[in-house]
Amino acid sequence: MNLPLYLARTVARGGSESISRTIIGIAVAAVAISMATMVLASALIGGFKSEISDKIFGFWGHIHITADAASYGIFDSYNYPISIKQDFYPHLDTTGRVTLEAFGSSLGLETAEEEVSKEGVKHIQQFIVLPGVVSVYPEGERLPTQEALVLKGIAEDYDWDNFNRYIEEGEILKVTPDSTSRGIVISSITARRLELKLGDRMDFAFIDGRGQERARAFQVTGIYKTGLEEFDRQFALVDIKQPRQLLNWDDDKVGGFEVILDNIDDLEIFANYIHYQVLPQELYGDSIRQKIGELFDWLDIQDYNWAIILALMIVVAIINMMTALLILILERTNMIGTLKALGQSNWSIRQIFLYYAGFIIIGGLLLGNGLGLLLCWIQKTFGVVHLDEESYYLSVAPIKVDWGLLLALNVGTFLITLAFLIVPSYLVTRIDPVKAIRFK
Repeated sequence: MNLPLYLARTVARGGSESISRTIIGIAVAAVAISMATMVLASALIGGFKSEISDKIFGFWGHIHITADAASYGIFDSYNYPISIKQDFYPHLDTTGRVTLEAFGSSLGLETAEEEVSKEGVKHIQQFIVLPGVVSVYPEGERLPTQEALVLKGIAEDYDWDNFNRYIEEGEILKVTPDSTSRGIVISSITARRLELKLGDRMDFAFIDGRGQERARAFQVTGIYKTGLEEFDRQFALVDIKQPRQLLNWDDDKVGGFEVILDNIDDLEIFANYIHYQVLPQELYGDSIRQKIGELFDWLDIQDYNWAIILALMIVVAIINMMTALLILILERTNMIGTLKALGQSNWSIRQIFLYYAGFIIIGGLLLGNGLGLLLCWIQKTFGVVHLDEESYYLSVAPIKVDWGLLLALNVGTFLITLAFLIVPSYLVTRIDPVKAIRFK
């Protein structure tokens, strides 16, 4: 029989008139509020990072393959065409899990550990990026409204599954190998600034390397909104054959390829694998994270915010539990003296209060999880908390519950809090049994 556990249960079922009940209630509430805050913060930050990442990858894919000379920017890739007749295209999307050897292993060195991807490549698609100027003639005006715009040419292999959810009006661009579409999908920002609606015409002009203007007329067939102003303000989607003709390229030339992965966690592994083990020497592959590192650095900062919140909430729980434990020990001084007189060791008596504290922590964790998950459900279902989309790229605070992380938070909070309670439980050893039995 585990006597400390039995006595802890007995103490926990003690009389409701005990003065410690208020303190215990406060301790349970403190643990519950701390846990609920951690659950909500982790779900919000996880949802925020996931939504922003999905928007970026949905627009640009995970990995770009371009000519080596254009490796410093996709905006310059229109100067360096590459052929679609590559050994990896379109078969790269059949690649499953890969193993990336440790750097230097071929030289007998061990400078890094071997890495294995979780999943494989989902899709690969062509693209051409072409900057220029669009002109729109407002009704009743002689002079056009002009602004810079970047055409992103897409082919029939474009993965609309990632982008379709951002279409607000109209329809996706229908690209076929046998015809050239005059349609264009613009952002809601561009549509608002140029006062365009579905079916309207817009003219695009590009100045080639010889200083000659090459122009095309497009008809607005769709309007999208990702919420990422840097993309929405600059890009429009067109049939890849349009920028190819403006650039006077052969039919087998593209600006590059976008690679979409099954699992974002494999981003760096596949970026290195594709660059070093798949591509020929004249081509270059890198992840979108390297292209727009500032945005991803900003997302990474959210992890620091979450760590600070986590640390503060655990400190709050620990301080309240330490206070509650000290009061419990002082209140049970007479019982401690009696147990010592009966031959119980200090550690055995300390275990009673640590078990009792464990019951309190578990109760707080259960309440905290329930409250936190309820708040997450309310936000995810009803979108109560709204955000400034221009600042946060989202109009509603997103929620993503990571059940593995949630389990780790519960186990970690329980163990860390309980570990810190070992110190105040040392007060038991300072109690003299003779004085304690006479204590009133």
